Amino acid sequence: MSTKVLVTGANGQLAKTIADLVKINADGIDFTFVGKSELDITDTENVRDFFYKHKFAYCINCAAYTNVEQAEQTPEIAFNVNAEGVKHIAEACKETSTILIHISTDYVFDGEKSTPYTVDDLPNPINEYGKSKFLGEQHIQETLQQYFIIRTSWLYSKYGNNFLKTIIGKIKENEKLEITTSQTGTPTSCLELSRFICFLIKSNQDNYGLCHFRAIGEVTWYDFAVQISKYFEQYDTLKIRPIKTTTSNVKRPKYSVLSIKRTQKMKVIIKKWQVELKETLNS
Repeated sequence: MSTKVLVTGANGQLAKTIADLVKINADGIDFTFVGKSELDITDTENVRDFFYKHKFAYCINCAAYTNVEQAEQTPEIAFNVNAEGVKHIAEACKETSTILIHISTDYVFDGEKSTPYTVDDLPNPINEYGKSKFLGEQHIQETLQQYFIIRTSWLYSKYGNNFLKTIIGKIKENEKLEITTSQTGTPTSCLELSRFICFLIKSNQDNYGLCHFRAIGEVTWYDFAVQISKYFEQYDTLKIRPIKTTTSNVKRPKYSVLSIKRTQKMKVIIKKWQVELKETLNS
């Protein structure tokens, strides 16, 4: 009998990347991908009925409100999805004995450290998006015992709106760029995160709890843009100017690199982000 796995947030970049990956090798796993039209996680009855009807072994929750700017203007929307919606999923998972794999963020931290954040560091989010995601984590921890909360950072892929695609578009238009040096983190491939998630399922991992997943190294947004530009020989890297400020009024962590010691213990091979970057650019 195949393992039934639900993936929420089907229209997002991570869920789409998982879908691509499992088309190649599902390996006895039956994936069901749903968007908001099929499953509204903010509707507790809808969630409960859906879980009882289908009886999943795992739920990979990729559904999230990720517009950091808009979350400051309408925090109730962010909290409804990232906190209350997650609570509904956690409760349904508990009632149906479903293992939850939930995707969280480096934005649960305030960025005041100068060394990577461990799973033992206390979160202290500084914007509404981070606060909503942290509350979602708390709901899971209060409700479930069998769960993985995976914090990750600066996700990129060939799907959706992300920094990589934005910069590529501007470089192809030969635009001059001003990119901030005020934030340091780790660009992380959705493909590598998808492989890690599938690893958790296929290997029947039971090392439940919080874990961090990211690529190797750390860069500023400016550094990342420069590295991207190097794949375009016709583009003059000098057109990218570093700035210390940002046009956004939203507070963001200055340093949000995640410690990956726990994922290393699980013997997951985390490739350098440059490898997947090259694959993405060539796709």
